[in-house]
Amino acid sequence: MSAHIQTVTDVAFEEKVLQSATSVLVDFWAEWCGPCKMIGPILEAVAPSYEGRLQIFKLNVDENTQTPTHYNVRGIPTLILFKEGKPVATKVGALNKTQLAEFLDAHI
Repeated sequence: MSAHIQTVTDVAFEEKVLQSATSVLVDFWAEWCGPCKMIGPILEAVAPSYEGRLQIFKLNVDENTQTPTHYNVRGIPTLILFKEGKPVATKVGALNKTQLAEFLDAHI
């Protein structure tokens, strides 16, 4: 993880994501998922340009099963954007840098 991307767990999800004062992007991923590994560097690349407006967290679906179930995450990678504690947008599957920026810009 970098300074711009943090890990979140089921236990800390409410505090870090739902109670956040800024928008939050959660990357639901797994270690064995190829597309999940592809999107990691893309998140790293765009994160600095959203500093102060967006927090980015990664949640490992194999280690944390409650949160993905609650938000009906059925495929990974799944990106869910939260504003004021509520999910406002979801993308399933790997995105390139332009697609990710367009997704974020449309919703934050």
